Amino acid sequence: MAEQLTLKAQPRAATGKNANRRLRAGGVIPAVFYDSTGKSLPLQVNEAELNKIYAKAGRTRIIDLEISGGDKTIRPCLVWDAEYYPTKNRFQHVDFYGVDADRELKVRVPLEFTGTAKGTKLGGKLEVYREQIFILSKPASLPQKIVVDVSGLDVGQGLRIADLAMPEGVRAYYDANFAILAVNMPGTEKGGEEDAQTA
Repeated sequence: MAEQLTLKAQPRAATGKNANRRLRAGGVIPAVFYDSTGKSLPLQVNEAELNKIYAKAGRTRIIDLEISGGDKTIRPCLVWDAEYYPTKNRFQHVDFYGVDADRELKVRVPLEFTGTAKGTKLGGKLEVYREQIFILSKPASLPQKIVVDVSGLDVGQGLRIADLAMPEGVRAYYDANFAILAVNMPGTEKGGEEDAQTA
């Protein structure tokens, strides 16, 4: 069973650029929690603790956000959006989204490609058109990634959205069957790339 992740947060009274700058200087990141109705609550979280949790959770794993105050509350949520400094790998601001265990979420997840396409041994080149996709899933079933085995692909073959093996309780969120990748001979027309770029 996966470790339950908990992040402590405090209500944030002061807002605005100057207040947020002072928080960051003290190792605290301004944040906002949104519930499923869109209601927001300004928060602040310890930067070091956020880094630890985000390294494990990314944007697809449920976090228990423990909000201190008169009545300490725990809100299951996802890291929904994160802003970074342009020249530093540091958070500037984080949005948390409260989840309902019974409602599907639309989430972007990365694709992880495994194996060596057999067509590459004949001179073909594996061309990836899409490295992440949107999925629909209830919070408890959210995967951190979708694994794609390319080892069986020959020259001229490829994979589309419908070919992906989805975990139980997970489905792709697309109206069109976009191309994911293909094995092409160098110099040949790259079928499917245009589809991926318009998705």
